[in-house]
Amino acid sequence: MKYQFGFIGCGNMGGALIRAIAPKVGGNHVLIADRLTANTDALHDSCDVHVAGSATEVAADAKYIFLGVKPQGMRDLLMELCPILKAKEERFVLVSMAAGITVASIQEMVGIPDVPVVRILPNTPAAVGKGMTLYCRNASVSEAEERDVIVALEAAGRVDLLDEVLIDAGCAVSGCGPAFVYLFMEAMADGAVAAGLPRQKAMLYAAQTVLGAAEMLLQSGKHPGELKDAVCSPGGSTIQGVNALEQGAFRATVMQAIAAAYEKTQALGKS
Repeated sequence: MKYQFGFIGCGNMGGALIRAIAPKVGGNHVLIADRLTANTDALHDSCDVHVAGSATEVAADAKYIFLGVKPQGMRDLLMELCPILKAKEERFVLVSMAAGITVASIQEMVGIPDVPVVRILPNTPAAVGKGMTLYCRNASVSEAEERDVIVALEAAGRVDLLDEVLIDAGCAVSGCGPAFVYLFMEAMADGAVAAGLPRQKAMLYAAQTVLGAAEMLLQSGKHPGELKDAVCSPGGSTIQGVNALEQGAFRATVMQAIAAAYEKTQALGKS
């Protein structure tokens, strides 16, 4: 096999993974393809990866074939790749990043019943090595192949095995969640600007505060409610702010956002 890792689709998510993985495994082991040459040119320049002329070239020359297309485009892509994959003499593994598309659906689309498939749901913070990638795999994937994929993905952050029946729910948190957190940080900064703080300082303080709070939760293992209570002094400023959030149905709105994202992800798999 010419390349250990191949990526078909180098948009926001595929590009984030490539930027994380290539420095760890070496750009000479990575082959990429995308319909937009601007995407592949940028990754070639920044990561020193090899650029293929087509998706079929990636399928022919890579062992771990990352499918970074939108769910709506997966069937057409696999129909295009199917003759190449069926003709391959070397063993390969398909790694799907498409939300809502099950492992069984990938097998059905490609027309190879026992094809090894790893389904991953990464998020965009993978680009800075702080991502959260959920994954599941079928029985055709060997332990060594599973480990190869995990080790590569660990360059992008945390990796966690999850039962496929739960993976859409997990994706609603980790995959969609960064957008919700960015909205929260923007709102915090806007509030600080309204109180007179310069915009750049407000953004810095909001971002570092979210980063520190998340790390404190991970390291302490404490319930977020306990950590929240530790900041809320009786009669203090923080509890007044919490009261304002509760009046605005903050927690209920966040729960509704996760539920809406989950329902949309499920719908994508049925379209």
